[in-house]
Amino acid sequence: MPLLNPSITNILIWLIAATATAGVLARPFQWPEAVWAVAGAGLLLMLGLLSPMEALRAVGEGGDVYLFLIGMMLLSEIARREGLFDAVAAFAVNLAGGSTARLFLLIYALGVVVTTFLSNDAAAVVLTPAVFAAARKARAPALPLLFVCAFVANAASFVLPISNPANLVLYASRTPPLADWMKSFALPSVAAILATYGALRWMERKALAGVCERDVEQPKLSAGGWTALIGIGVTAAALLAASSMNLQLGLPTCILGALTTGVVLIRARTSPLPVLKGVSWSVLPLVAGLFVLVAGLGKTGVIAGLAEAVQQATRASPQGAAAGAGVILALVSNLMNNLPAGLITARALAGAAPPKVVTDALLIGVDLGPNLSITGSLATILWLTAIRREGESVGFWRFLKVGAVAMPAALILALAVRIGLGG
Repeated sequence: MPLLNPSITNILIWLIAATATAGVLARPFQWPEAVWAVAGAGLLLMLGLLSPMEALRAVGEGGDVYLFLIGMMLLSEIARREGLFDAVAAFAVNLAGGSTARLFLLIYALGVVVTTFLSNDAAAVVLTPAVFAAARKARAPALPLLFVCAFVANAASFVLPISNPANLVLYASRTPPLADWMKSFALPSVAAILATYGALRWMERKALAGVCERDVEQPKLSAGGWTALIGIGVTAAALLAASSMNLQLGLPTCILGALTTGVVLIRARTSPLPVLKGVSWSVLPLVAGLFVLVAGLGKTGVIAGLAEAVQQATRASPQGAAAGAGVILALVSNLMNNLPAGLITARALAGAAPPKVVTDALLIGVDLGPNLSITGSLATILWLTAIRREGESVGFWRFLKVGAVAMPAALILALAVRIGLGG
């Protein structure tokens, strides 16, 4: 640490973290989000506010998340290249029977399934290209359908422990057994999913009132496409098995993603370079930068302060503490992204040891909160990256207009249901 007054040091750390976070949110000069996160982390090192060993330790804490993302991005890219998304899109369009509203519902239901069994990041990475293809084939307005990918990715992200990497970050090694998890989160998840659907459907009612194409040609899935589909299915099964045994998810996801990609490329005798170039690698330094920023904030005493605040609020009223903590964390997740927010909260919970209802409410807040702003979660950032690749873009205010309706409705309802269950 530099020879500065501790209060000045803390102010500098907070200023750097806030500036870097603002850069991630606003993307000045249209620079990628990763540039701002890495720049903030680098500045902490340059000024001696964080030692190289502390920074390396922080980067290493994200190891499981990096592996998980690599595996999912490889699966998504090989599936896209092998036409799996086009085939799924055509099937959905034909099933919708010319109704844009029915197509919207089908995509939402598919998003719930993908998020539940493959995680919210997978919903953003895997589902978004398929929805683009469906919108093109159906000649339907793309943006309302694309919003499904972003919002359902967070709304359904606590159905299972594997539905969101932030769940594993927040609970750390204390993730409840699957049966206990379902007792706590099954009904709140249903409430969040239905509330989010209702809000989105109402917000986009005009765009969904028309008709779309029907009976589009169903592409024949290639051998590579079938391999990608099988790989995705096997990955989902492996994640469920790993979760039931309380194992980390990153390594099996990465191995299966790489294995699926390798099998497809070897069978087709093609170079891996196009696939590797198609992966959005910039998300990895973004996550690493966020972890380093969290390590810096941890040195300011914020974690100890949060632990004390949770303890005091719980002593006054566990139910009130649960409601307040869930709402506050939901809002904070939009200011600094829910992954670092969840990491800070996990460290605070280790010291506070609150009742289960408080911890569960915090998890609901960290999962649903990011549906307010465009960079509140890693899944939404991945979604934004995916739609930019297709030539579409959504600004901060456009997303906020929808999020300001969808997020509070789902959050309040889910928290009320969970607190009502007691425990």
